[in-house]
Amino acid sequence: MTELVSYELNDGIATIVLNNGKANALSHEVFEALNKALDQAEQDKAVVILTGQPGVFSAGYDLKEMQKGPQEAAALVKVGSTLTRRLAAFPLPVIGACSGHAIAKGAFILLSVDHRIGIEGPFKLGLNEVAIGMTMHHAGIEIARHRLNPPHFYRSVVNAEIYSPEGAVEAGYLDEVVAQDKLLERANALASQFKQLNMRAHRETKVKAKAEYLALLDRCIQQDAENLGLRG
Repeated sequence: MTELVSYELNDGIATIVLNNGKANALSHEVFEALNKALDQAEQDKAVVILTGQPGVFSAGYDLKEMQKGPQEAAALVKVGSTLTRRLAAFPLPVIGACSGHAIAKGAFILLSVDHRIGIEGPFKLGLNEVAIGMTMHHAGIEIARHRLNPPHFYRSVVNAEIYSPEGAVEAGYLDEVVAQDKLLERANALASQFKQLNMRAHRETKVKAKAEYLALLDRCIQQDAENLGLRG
């Protein structure tokens, strides 16, 4: 798609790779490219594998953009929340192949896809917003509440606890952990399994199962925008 996000289609499986520097920072340009890749996956009716470069899935929002000012930060957060909302209701299965660290928005993306595979190693996963002086936004709180296991919700959102890959399975960021060299092999095997699903039933059941959550998320995204001075 672009140098920031690549798209490869192979036998009904679309592999989307984030590639934006050593932190895989999420900027307006990256979100635009991600949305274009997801548009293409919908057009191709493909099961999606979303992954990053070796060692990092994503360390979160692009701090250069976040530090431009309150309005700029708020605009980026709204775009990011809207992307995770899209992933939560995506009409085809989405597998998060977590290739390393997943912090802040990187972790929120994992909390928004259908199945999450991590890798063994000294990697960190979690929500560090409170630790770096950011009050958690409404959408972020509800994304975390929806997917994290209850004992870990408070520890993650309020205490900013960071997890190892194995701990992230217990917390609810990941569903499984594999050896580093087995990540894409496992993701493709699972994607092939998901291809056997009836996609109409998958789409309709996903939206029905998440109806209240998706409506809440829509309200939270709007509330965050208003609280941060954005309109529309």
